[in-house]
Amino acid sequence: MVRLPLSPEEVERGQRLGALLRRARGERSMLVTALEAGVSPETLRKIESGRVATPAFPTIAAIADVLGLSLDAVWSEINRPDGGVVIARTGRTTGARRLAS
Repeated sequence: MVRLPLSPEEVERGQRLGALLRRARGERSMLVTALEAGVSPETLRKIESGRVATPAFPTIAAIADVLGLSLDAVWSEINRPDGGVVIARTGRTTGARRLAS
């Protein structure tokens, strides 16, 4: 299977997703977060670093769930042209809070 090159917009969106997940994870261990989400720590590291710019939806859904992030908010955030950060938490972890960039 040949993968088409990603557009600059897709690469940028992947970088925003990675940065968002890193901020949301905060001080939590990457290993524990990945295992709770059912993904490998290497996969989480690649997504957070932007090396995997277009991860599978179930992967992002699982990570977002573990971090208590709303998928609607994640989608809105990674598609914001200004790169600002406003995230709604689902309440699964520590409750609602604003994440600053």
